[in-house]
Amino acid sequence: MTTPSVKINQTQKVIDEILSVYPEKARADRALHFKPNDPTSDCSSCVVKSNVKSRPGVMTVRGCAYAGSKGVVWGPVKDVIHISHGPVGCGAYSNWSRRNYYNGETGIDSFATMHVTSDFQERDIVYGGDKKLATIVDELDGLFPLAKGISVQSECPVGLIGDDIESVAKAKTADIGKPVVPVRCEGFRGVSQSLGHHIANDAIRDHVFDKQATDIETTPYDVTVIGDYNIGGDAWASRRILEEMGLRVIAQWTGDATMAELANAPKAKLNLIHCYRSMNYICRHMEETYGVPWVEYNFFGPTKIYESIRRIAENFDDTIKANAEVLIEKMKPEMDAVIAEYKPLLEGKTVMLYVGGLRPRHVIGAYEDLGMEIIAAGYEFGHNDEYKRTYPLLEEGSIIVDDATPYELEEIAKRLKPDLVGSGIKEKYAYHKMGVPFRQMHSWDYSGPYHGFDGFKIFARDMDMTVNSPVWGLVRDVTSTECATPSGAERQAS
Repeated sequence: MTTPSVKINQTQKVIDEILSVYPEKARADRALHFKPNDPTSDCSSCVVKSNVKSRPGVMTVRGCAYAGSKGVVWGPVKDVIHISHGPVGCGAYSNWSRRNYYNGETGIDSFATMHVTSDFQERDIVYGGDKKLATIVDELDGLFPLAKGISVQSECPVGLIGDDIESVAKAKTADIGKPVVPVRCEGFRGVSQSLGHHIANDAIRDHVFDKQATDIETTPYDVTVIGDYNIGGDAWASRRILEEMGLRVIAQWTGDATMAELANAPKAKLNLIHCYRSMNYICRHMEETYGVPWVEYNFFGPTKIYESIRRIAENFDDTIKANAEVLIEKMKPEMDAVIAEYKPLLEGKTVMLYVGGLRPRHVIGAYEDLGMEIIAAGYEFGHNDEYKRTYPLLEEGSIIVDDATPYELEEIAKRLKPDLVGSGIKEKYAYHKMGVPFRQMHSWDYSGPYHGFDGFKIFARDMDMTVNSPVWGLVRDVTSTECATPSGAERQAS
């Protein structure tokens, strides 16, 4: 057995100090989710436990299955009206969608940012909401005749009281002549929002594939972009790269997507998956059922973009391979110029990442292109396969943390003193109060795109603007040693 390095031992000591405040049982549990990274072996010593229910009483920053379906997979499909079926409290989530940009006129032929809820009241809980749901579908069909379908995103009470949304959806599909898709994504289901992704994928499989007409004429160069939600225009930036390679994007999943594009996907020659966690299920289904292969790609930062362009091109003929090299040669001077401008300002800066799906591993290369180092990373709802893809990308001794609590996230920052934290909206303002530079890495802090060549220019600018802003000097630095939370031993001693 290999002896842990000094760096790994130092990191383990930091982790032990952070966990020391917990009661013994909670401390033992959280220790399984909190490890120093060892990229040199099979990481048998650094494997974190993941995709299990959060411990009751220990706060988590996870979302729910409803958020995974409505907020991620189905919500961006623009020509479908999405009903948040349940109380308005959860339904309000549909009005605060991520920045999934789309072409179209809202309320006419596009509905992704519209807020539609069945607004459950006490009587609906007692007597059921099936009739109400049927009435809502009829009203929506009359109000928005150009909508290509309706999805029913069920909230917790719907599953608890046993509403039969499947029967309503089936009857209404026949009545209005458009697909009404029931999505059983009640928030209490599963461990996190990750199950919501899977449920949403299954709903597309069962209610769109082979059910909706698609008469698209195929070519040898057809691809589908999977797991890109067009946050700030990401999918458009990625699409430009693929089209310049000579490929034809027949569907975007699901940023700026239409119902027809969802139905088109099985006709692609290759599925390109960016967010593995949310869409690997449907890619595997299309490979097994329709024989469509899939490949992961990463369009964050020039190094990973070049690698991905070549990996994608390998699946096509010499024309596409040649186009790929021409594109790389064309863009390399432009990307080198961005690096030359921003790397001197960012080199040596350290970064802590705690985000949901793909970003803690995909965005590492973009930071490294700018000379920055990732010293801690983790996922809200990562699975074991996600972590296995992450360990080799991080330096030895980096902290790996799964399903972290707000306390743990703050303590990591106090001890490691990162120059930048990238996480979600729930963490943003806590770090602002701590005086720690922060970027919201779920929706790019109202900026973007960050994908592709277009996105890297904006990414580099935003990181410099954040890390090197003079504002942080005006905020009390609570990450200093004297302000750090005392360890458990220190508490007992005092």
